[in-house]
Amino acid sequence: MKPPTYDIAIMGAGPVGSALALMLAAKSREPDRIALIGQQFSVAPAVRSGAGATPDPRTLALNQGSRVLLEQIQAWPMESADIRTVHVSQRGRLGRTLIEHAELNVPRLGSVAAYDAVLRSLHHAVERSGITLIDGAPPQHVHGGCVRFEPDSGSAFSSRLLVQSDGARPRGLERQYDQHALLATVRAARPRSGWAYERFTRQGPLAFLPHPHGEDLYSIVWCSPPDEAQRRIEQEDDAFITELQASFGDRLGQLRNVGVRHVFPLSLHAGPSLVNPYTIAIGNAAQTLHPVAGQGLNLGLRDAAQLAQALAPWLVRPEEDAAPLMSAYARRRRADRWITMGVTDFLPRVFSTGNPLVEHAGGLALLAMDAFAPLRAPLARQLLQGLRS
Repeated sequence: MKPPTYDIAIMGAGPVGSALALMLAAKSREPDRIALIGQQFSVAPAVRSGAGATPDPRTLALNQGSRVLLEQIQAWPMESADIRTVHVSQRGRLGRTLIEHAELNVPRLGSVAAYDAVLRSLHHAVERSGITLIDGAPPQHVHGGCVRFEPDSGSAFSSRLLVQSDGARPRGLERQYDQHALLATVRAARPRSGWAYERFTRQGPLAFLPHPHGEDLYSIVWCSPPDEAQRRIEQEDDAFITELQASFGDRLGQLRNVGVRHVFPLSLHAGPSLVNPYTIAIGNAAQTLHPVAGQGLNLGLRDAAQLAQALAPWLVRPEEDAAPLMSAYARRRRADRWITMGVTDFLPRVFSTGNPLVEHAGGLALLAMDAFAPLRAPLARQLLQGLRS
């Protein structure tokens, strides 16, 4: 029987898949036996930035653990904005809390970087690594203990293991939030360096994140019912800013709209990490989350880091059966995945019930966390680095 062409094939060359490929390559004696498969290479940010191109509007809130990981694999982007303090509040109710980097003994809680910049840095690192890059998304199926790929053009190839990352919606748990996220960039008259804001409203959470392209710029993620989000994206700038200012307040002074607004639907999807004995799902292929607290990519990068660690011994002897290691990895990841999904699912729903008793209870909880550091420490550490095993 002809041996597999590759030891590991990673479907999806987004941030999580690319980071996993780099971590595996660092542990492998033959990086070219790791295949990174994705259509992103033909439309990389450097290409998309040409005349008439549309850059990705997203900015990414990466916690300190994710930043350290990307720095270790030499893929941290040149431009970023630090988050040292997170201000959490509830519109129309008493109660707020501050999460600060000093009490967690870290230089920052996290950083904000443009999606395109992060992906560009990762792809540049991948191109230097010796990993085999395959453009496209060929169909695959498990055959004889390995995964066989059959592209429409070119020769078929195979891999001992398959990692699904990005682009494949997980099947299992599903929740429709009846919310869309409106993305915008605003300029603040009185910016606060290193401060990020998470404000809960009856329609959904509203986040202000420091923007990597200017000290007075903020990236906005405003969650609301779909019809409200659509109405706001069609508003004139002055009307939009008036409504945004009313929801957020004057903490940063007068706001001004900058650039184009975008809308994305929100939902929760989660499936098993272990798809079959030779296929693992990580990142968006394992779970897609509500954007509150910016945990989606951070959770995906933890998936990748722990999978690379789990497979490190096998990479030395890839002819051995990796199924026990894959199964053990899935068990170890279960707690962190479900705690993070639970937090990001609970927060936007409980603060948007419209029930005054629930809202007052939420305000009291914020006051209690603000007054007693031990109460906010578990949440802060979960958001900072997740549950690691």
